[in-house]
Amino acid sequence: MWASCNVKVCYCWAATSVPLRRCLKLGPTMAKSKFEYVRNFEADDTCLAHCWVVVRLDGRNFHRFAEKHNFAKPNDSRALHLMTKCAQTVMKELEDIVIAYGQSDEYSFVFKRKSNWFKRRASKFMTHVASQFASSYVFYWRDYFEDQPLLYPPGFDGRVIVYPSNQTLKDYLSWRQADCHINNLYNTVFWALVQQSGLTPVQAQERLQGTLAADKNEILFSEFNINYNNEPLMYRKGTVLIWQKVGEVTTKEVKLPAEMEGKKMAVTRTRTKPVPLYCDIIGDAFWKEHPEILDEDS
Repeated sequence: MWASCNVKVCYCWAATSVPLRRCLKLGPTMAKSKFEYVRNFEADDTCLAHCWVVVRLDGRNFHRFAEKHNFAKPNDSRALHLMTKCAQTVMKELEDIVIAYGQSDEYSFVFKRKSNWFKRRASKFMTHVASQFASSYVFYWRDYFEDQPLLYPPGFDGRVIVYPSNQTLKDYLSWRQADCHINNLYNTVFWALVQQSGLTPVQAQERLQGTLAADKNEILFSEFNINYNNEPLMYRKGTVLIWQKVGEVTTKEVKLPAEMEGKKMAVTRTRTKPVPLYCDIIGDAFWKEHPEILDEDS
């Protein structure tokens, strides 16, 4: 008896029209009660207006994750492409993102400076980006690691940073790309010493202690015949994602009035998608080529 009664009540509530619910003050907001005071404990985390909002994600304990899942050293192209796929998924879901930059196990997402998405609440920015990215990582894993099963769920932590000007935003992205170069140069030399010279990780670390970029380049060239400048740009520069118009060719069946059966024809449609670029973003050339990113209307 009680079960059937509950079903009827739920059905009646769902069927109640929006105007009637408003008249009865039963709108989508939480009903008034003596417990509502607990909302006063929620902290105000609204991001400052007219500023760039950046959400940066980092893999949680990804050194262990990479070891357990047999990532190639110093770079695993499968893992990097998977990260980019997840970032593209985030951008498609949250279209207020104007540019994203990724390297290794991290990705930064830049929201429009005038975005009023979820009233600019930092917690909403961070949780939506992190949850979409992490779920996409699991969802698309098999597309990139066909022979390697996912042994346990990956984790990502996030932070929200607000930048007041175009210059500070450019400096932030430059910092992340410079970090990519420094880390990748070190890792390239380190793993060459371990994999090709037979040094232990401790010995390789001691060999590189105190060395400068020029020293590392010299070791690569003189001992392993590797010109670092010829390494793939994705490894040295990271990945930049921006919105670009892309022509997609699809097959569509078209039925003509004089014919009983339709004909399949190739149709090209233009769509705007987040496209990966492997380029320098520290200099001015990139920003002059893509002025729409920092447009004041963003």
